[in-house]
Amino acid sequence: METVRDNKAEQEFELTVGRHRAVAAYQMEGETIVFTHTLVPKAVAGHGAATKLVRAALDSARDRGLKVIPQCPFVAAYIDKHPEYRDLL
Repeated sequence: METVRDNKAEQEFELTVGRHRAVAAYQMEGETIVFTHTLVPKAVAGHGAATKLVRAALDSARDRGLKVIPQCPFVAAYIDKHPEYRDLL
């Protein structure tokens, strides 16, 4: 798998797997990043792409000192399962 990239112009974290592109979309609200949805193509679903994408996005938010609002159910579930990210809420 390739590296997760923050496409700030599109407000999406991106991960390209082969010819497929997975994204975690967000909106910035001051010092808060709101994750609105995660989209992983069916062809690469179930292989850890969403996990890698969300982990990198949350690590980026932490590095930038941002608070997180997980409107996306996948991001919310990821934070619930990984308590080390709860301080970002």
